[in-house]
Amino acid sequence: MITVDADDPTPPFEQIRAALAAEITSGRLAGGHRLPTVRQLAGDLHVAVGTAARAYRELEETGLVETRRSQGTLVRHDQIEAFDLDQATAELVRTIPRDKVALAEVLKAVETAWNLANSD
Repeated sequence: MITVDADDPTPPFEQIRAALAAEITSGRLAGGHRLPTVRQLAGDLHVAVGTAARAYRELEETGLVETRRSQGTLVRHDQIEAFDLDQATAELVRTIPRDKVALAEVLKAVETAWNLANSD
């Protein structure tokens, strides 16, 4: 699930791009998965169509997705990036309100989530 935080200093297109890139590189969006149309995504996230289009364009430039006439925008099978821990961590940290949550709380929450995920 992608959200755009109006209070985040990160531009909305970058929030969308980063969220989709994380979904793709983690494997949660597999190769061949069809993304919503630009208009649908913009409507769902309450952003301008140009904002959603820019996010898709930047994903295309990095090779994570491709847009085909009559098929829409698809996650590429052959260009899924290897997991980037630094990027994933940076994306997580950007979503946490640093003025409301202490680092120790974040670390404890990550450890708890890690342990729960590994117990499946």
